[in-house]
Order: sequence, then structure tokens, then C-alpha cells
Amino acid sequence: MDANLQFWRAEGQSFFQRFLLWADVLNPLLLLKSRDEIKKNKLLLEINENTPSDSTQNHQVFWGAVYTNQHVHPDKNEIIPVLFRPPAFAPISLPLVHISSVQLQARQVFFSQFVFHTYNTAFSLVNGNRTAKAEDYLVEEKQVWYSLGAITYAACIGAFPLYLMNRYSSKSPVMQLVVKKVMPAPILGLMSAFTTVVVRSPEFENGIEVMDRNGQVVGVSRKAGEKAVRETAVSRAVLFGTTLFLPTLLMPFVERTRLVKTSRVLASVRMMVVTSVLTVMVPVSLSMFSPCGEIKRADLEPEIQSSTEETELFYNRGI
Repeated sequence: MDANLQFWRAEGQSFFQRFLLWADVLNPLLLLKSRDEIKKNKLLLEINENTPSDSTQNHQVFWGAVYTNQHVHPDKNEIIPVLFRPPAFAPISLPLVHISSVQLQARQVFFSQFVFHTYNTAFSLVNGNRTAKAEDYLVEEKQVWYSLGAITYAACIGAFPLYLMNRYSSKSPVMQLVVKKVMPAPILGLMSAFTTVVVRSPEFENGIEVMDRNGQVVGVSRKAGEKAVRETAVSRAVLFGTTLFLPTLLMPFVERTRLVKTSRVLASVRMMVVTSVLTVMVPVSLSMFSPCGEIKRADLEPEIQSSTEETELFYNRGI
């Protein structure tokens, strides 16, 4: 079993533990680590077998290696491109969410959400389980086309309510409230989950590897793939849906205060609120499910059940 998966299985037993770990792993300063440093830290973890020594200095070195090692894909042992490493997720998603949340013209909304969903889909692809085709995993051509179609569809759905409202010149307060305030959050959340499911569809079509406690591969399971993709899609929906929903809920109270006197100040306050919510929600969403997924043997295919006596098996859920 990869060092990353061993670490999350040992240290990330509860939501609170995972949240504290992700808060450190998502430090943007870790993006400054060179490829040589990442390789060196990975080797250090393999030598120490994920066990920090007693001295304070070595303890700090160990945890620094643990955080940096999250930049290595657990299935392929390859260093993840900088833009798609976990610490880059929030800084890149933040401006895309801000732009996507501005409901002005349908064409602008379509373009901004197309860019947003493109990055979200690429991040899900790079950080997903890569054992769907074992060692010969390759991104299928149809997977690329399906993903492009899903991204376009998601962007169209995001812009469609605003297009209808502008097309039929519906300026009623209720329509304005529904289209510009109520609908964006659930649409962005659901479409984020949708694109994640599409781009990671090979995992439940072909199955992913499941392992015992010793890291030995027991078999390839479609049911484990379904569980991995479902959990990741739920976390994406919660992340981006909440990021737009909470500011929409809070801003009416902010508007009633005396501090907000102009539209420019109001826009700045809203940007600060969205930034704060997203900063908190990224580690929260990633902590909902462990990267080292668990599944009961009874929930797997009969051929896998008959090949092991383990009651629980493990797999790389991805992020």
C-alpha cells in the first residue's frame, strides 16, 4: 500500500483528524517545493515506514515529508502537476467561483462556468483513482469527449435560467430573486458533482483495485469504484454548493448594516465572505471521506469475497 494511503488510514480515522491534516496539507507554500524535494521526502517516508522518531527535529521533518508527499499520486507514484496539487485547488478555484457567481449576462456566465468546470474536471481526473486499467491506465479518447460534453452541458445549465429571464424580459422581483440568488448555488454544486462523475466514469465501468490491510491487491471491483466516485461527487457538491449558498444567505443581513453604503463596498464584502467560506469549505469537503477508502467484503463482488478472509478492504478514493 502506498505511503499516502497508509498515512490516511492510520491518522485520518475521524472527520476532525482529517480536517486538521488537510489544513496543513493545503498550505499554498508547499507548492514551492521542488520535484527533487518531493522525491527526497517520499524516500524518507518509505525508509521510516511512516513512523516519526522521538526527536523534535526529526518529528518536524517527518510531518513535512508527509505533507509534501501528498503531491505524489498514490497509484502511479508520479508527481502531480503543480496546478492540480491539493494546495493549488483553493487558490485557483477561488477566482473562478467569484467570476461564476456574478449573474450579469448569460454569455458571461456560460464562459466563466465553462472555465470553472474545466478546471474542476481536470483536477478530478488528475487526482482520481488510476487503477481502472491497472498499470496500463490511459485517458481514453471517449473520456475526453465525454468530459468536454459534460463541461459544456454544465455551463449551459448554469447560464440557462439567466438566458430565459433576459430573453423574455422578466424583471419581476420574484424572478430576479430565484434566478440570481436561489438557483446559482444548487446548480453549481450539482453540476460540479456531475462533471466529477463523468470524468471518473472508468472507475465504476472498469473497476478499481482493492487491497487488504497489508497492501496486497485482492482484486478489481466496480462496486468500490462506484463508492469512490459517489463520495467524491458528494464532496464536490457540498463544497461549491455551500460556497455560494452561505454568502447568499448572509448578504441580506450585511446589506442592512450601516457599514455598507455603496454597491462597490457591498461587492467587496461579498467577495470577502465567499473567500472565507471557500477557504473553510475546501478542507471540510475533503475531510468528509478519507482518501483511503474502506469497503466491507460483503459489499464487494462474489469473486473478491471468495479470495480473501478480510472483513474490510481498502482502496484509493482519490480527491
